Amino acid sequence: MAMVSEFLGQLSLNVAHEPLHPTVVPARDFDPDRDAARIETAIKTKGVDEQTIIDVLTKRTYSQRREIAFAYEKRTKKDMITALKAALSGSLETVILGLMKSTSQYDASLIRGSIKGLGTDEETLIEVLCSRSKDELVEIKEVYKELFKKDLAKDVAGDTSGNFAKLLLALVETKRDDPSAVVDYEKIDADARALYDAGVKIKGTDVNTWISIMSQRSVPHLRKVFDKYKSYSPYDMQESIMKEVKGDLQKSFLVLVQCFENKPLYFANKLNEAMKSKGAKEKVVTRIIVSRCEVDLKKICSEYKDAFGQSLQQTITVSGLLLIECKAIFYHPAVPLSFISPSAGTHQRRLPEGAAWPLWTRAVKKKNIICRYPMGFPKPLCTGHMGLQLCITAQT
Repeated sequence: MAMVSEFLGQLSLNVAHEPLHPTVVPARDFDPDRDAARIETAIKTKGVDEQTIIDVLTKRTYSQRREIAFAYEKRTKKDMITALKAALSGSLETVILGLMKSTSQYDASLIRGSIKGLGTDEETLIEVLCSRSKDELVEIKEVYKELFKKDLAKDVAGDTSGNFAKLLLALVETKRDDPSAVVDYEKIDADARALYDAGVKIKGTDVNTWISIMSQRSVPHLRKVFDKYKSYSPYDMQESIMKEVKGDLQKSFLVLVQCFENKPLYFANKLNEAMKSKGAKEKVVTRIIVSRCEVDLKKICSEYKDAFGQSLQQTITVSGLLLIECKAIFYHPAVPLSFISPSAGTHQRRLPEGAAWPLWTRAVKKKNIICRYPMGFPKPLCTGHMGLQLCITAQT
């Protein structure tokens, strides 16, 4: 699991499209043929040179990884994704294969995985459908059809029911208004009043009205509606949702409102909950980091540090979750990784000159290999990369 932390670690209002704040940006002096040769050598190396695979793929965008895959196939007459899947396993395989997909392909695969087979992974389904923008959902629907030869709306309808299904299907229809430079104060007031009249004011809840407003109005408009809503209701919108509806419907409305108000903060909170829970939820952390590294992970990292007082990278490391591989996605490629790898020979790296390990880490040396690990955690075995308990960067 150690290699997965580093892998994820290196991936470190009135506009029609949401601005991007990625941590993975196009690599300079990019040469797909050179990268393909490095990947080929890494796969052929006895035991697989996972470190090189991480070094290459976490510092390239999806479009660049795609060029590498084309170059690899031209060079070897083999499919690179198939080769990676055969060479890797466990968490590292999951993360790397995820990054070999575009953001929309990855999201479509998450949705398919959440409804495929027995039972439904409501948490993943809600997170993806309720947190993505209109443009993202339009692309996800198209990609879903291409990948799985199925209609997304029909699949969602077949796996959900009641008002929960109505809300998700309304989002999948992608009828949300585009943001406008003109602020319609009368419509803001009418929508705020309608939300209050359909919920807190009456006995029961007119869920259809809530669904209509929250699935069709633009995000900047809804932010103003929620502010105006407070002048009618003794509760804010999130408090009203908690009082009026329950179960998956409640969770869905809450995710919508939280993302309307501050999407990066929503993801920061979700990451924190996943990592502080008993048996840290690696699946949740991987899902968020991989899906947002080329979208808004930079802002998520900023919100996380503001909210919880330490960097997201540091928290992932201390939690013992994802370990080295998580370090890769967080930093801009210009920021060097700073760690001592237990891998032998040319794969060792050391701290840059003048840098120091944080005081909350300890070192253990075994067989001339130095491993760093968090205070309070068991000493690593230091017998290969799985024993490395911590990857640090020069920047904290």
